[in-house]
Amino acid sequence: MPATPAWPPRSAPRLFVSPPLAQGEQRVLEGPQAHYLSRVMRMAPGDAVILCDDATGEWAARVVTAGKREVVLDVAERLRPREDVPDFTLCPALLKKPRFDQVLEKATELGVARIRPVITHRCVADSLNLERARTVLSEAAEQCARTALPELFEPVTLPRLLRDWPKDAVLWFADEQGDAPSAAAAFAERHLSAGMLIGPEGGFDDGERAEVREFVQARPVSLGPRILRAETAAIAATAVWMAAMGDWTAADDR
Repeated sequence: MPATPAWPPRSAPRLFVSPPLAQGEQRVLEGPQAHYLSRVMRMAPGDAVILCDDATGEWAARVVTAGKREVVLDVAERLRPREDVPDFTLCPALLKKPRFDQVLEKATELGVARIRPVITHRCVADSLNLERARTVLSEAAEQCARTALPELFEPVTLPRLLRDWPKDAVLWFADEQGDAPSAAAAFAERHLSAGMLIGPEGGFDDGERAEVREFVQARPVSLGPRILRAETAAIAATAVWMAAMGDWTAADDR
């Protein structure tokens, strides 16, 4: 006899929803999510959809009806609890929208817990559409099968970031000047609660660099011999930290 196909199939579409889900409930999706399922994915009654709520985890659901304006789903079973993510905060200076979208997307894929955008003197942008940015985060999390969304904060000035920084967390910062240790070597200090501060295009100015260096919890790191774009620096630094301390590492090695 042929094997019974796995359910839900790995190809089932994934969506983040709110409020929290519960087994046996019926969930109605409207707007862009309904359009995506009914018109783009052409879902039909009985088809599987994976739902995540950023609270209880990941759920399998079945399509009951798929109309033009709404899709009705039966929530069948929980597949995974909400994941634990490393205690890592990315603090990137604001960039122009396409480049900052890339930072948001890749930081989500890499597993950061929080994103705290920073406004510095050389920033070419001074505001962020939080609703749109959260959509970027949700779509990235759906694509990479995360069950926890990064917490996104409103942009703050550099002095405000330093003033509000948690007392028990190290703040690494990319310093393209001086004799800072390499990120890989520095992260061997094994601070499990940490953040990474990345400057804007053109880097920090002299006053900002001095302010950060004077901050007691700050640690300078080098990201290599080449001058990196700000978005590349943010992604590279996050990847190196995750390789050393994050969920790329076996639990008994942390």
